Amino acid sequence: MSMEEEQIPPCQDMQSLSVNASDSNSTPASSSSSSQLSAEERFRIVRSVGEECIQEDELFNLLSKKPQPICYDGFEPSGRMHIAQGVMKTINVNKLTSAGCKVKIWIADWFAQLNNKMGGDLKKIQTVGRYLIEIWKAVGMDLEGDKVEFLWSSEEINSRASEYWPLVMDIARRNKLPRIMRCVQIMGRSEQDELTAAQILYPCMQCADIFFLKADICQLGMDQRKVNVLAREYCDDIKRKNKPIILSHYMLPGLQQGQEKMSKSDPSSSIFMEDEEAEVNVKIKKAYCPPKIVDGNPCLDYIKCIIFPWFNEFKVERSVENGGEKTFKNFEEVVAEYESGELHPGDLKPSLARALNKILQPVRDHFKNDADAKDLLKRVKAYRVTR
Repeated sequence: MSMEEEQIPPCQDMQSLSVNASDSNSTPASSSSSSQLSAEERFRIVRSVGEECIQEDELFNLLSKKPQPICYDGFEPSGRMHIAQGVMKTINVNKLTSAGCKVKIWIADWFAQLNNKMGGDLKKIQTVGRYLIEIWKAVGMDLEGDKVEFLWSSEEINSRASEYWPLVMDIARRNKLPRIMRCVQIMGRSEQDELTAAQILYPCMQCADIFFLKADICQLGMDQRKVNVLAREYCDDIKRKNKPIILSHYMLPGLQQGQEKMSKSDPSSSIFMEDEEAEVNVKIKKAYCPPKIVDGNPCLDYIKCIIFPWFNEFKVERSVENGGEKTFKNFEEVVAEYESGELHPGDLKPSLARALNKILQPVRDHFKNDADAKDLLKRVKAYRVTR
């Protein structure tokens, strides 16, 4: 989008974009009434979202006493959406809402500007934000009722500035610079990077977001853990008893060997949500997947974190000579057969690609058939990703 283009307020433009959720393929259900679930059942569902929980006893106590806890998740609109952000987030949000939680998704447009995403161009950042929401709607995030709320940081902070900025200032005042510097990982930075003053302000603001949104649970990736811990420490400073619970989800690795996480700047490292079927097939075919090796194998991570939560099974199609078709009902079965060599990468990869393409097809259809969504994607693809 050029600087001359008229800026449309993100919430106003979002209203014009719609997709019928029933058009999507089946997704992890969130239709069961949470009121019929016991505290133990709710705890099991919510806890399954996180690789780590700080603290489990606090989470169980919260779910026992509060019918609709508030979960907070946030993202910088910084480019095209990869499958971890698209599908894994949808799986996690649907689990949380099925357990009776309300999920507030913080569209951190001001934060992306602070972090120099899209060259700091707020108009472009907000266009990317609208594109990301379209993907979640198309892939099957359960948005029925008011279970999920998308909030733009620029609008919310401006509307309640007198509440927000004193909180940011108090967090900044109570923490030394080295403590804030330890949080720069949340922006995809390191303490050795040459940071701007804006990037020092960023962790104080993200910490404030948790209290500003009245979040009971911080449901973000493991890479956001340090600022969530900062929020709990701030509770100690102000003698606040109820601390936000940290539920950190697993970070899906990149497709190439040794890539700890996907990278938007390296297209070969990740599957993007609107990738064509042939692109998905090629990326999976080239992915690191050594025979009989499970640890550090991204293809197996995809099966564990995406395929099983989505389909509750993994179907392998192969010739009779290679063992014939087989449907695995749990990940442990896949691991056992892969480690033994009975399941070969040459059979696993095409089966994984087929399953991924089945998940992504409704998203492709939406961006192909909906004129507004199609225009959004065209604009986002034209933007240069910046750090």
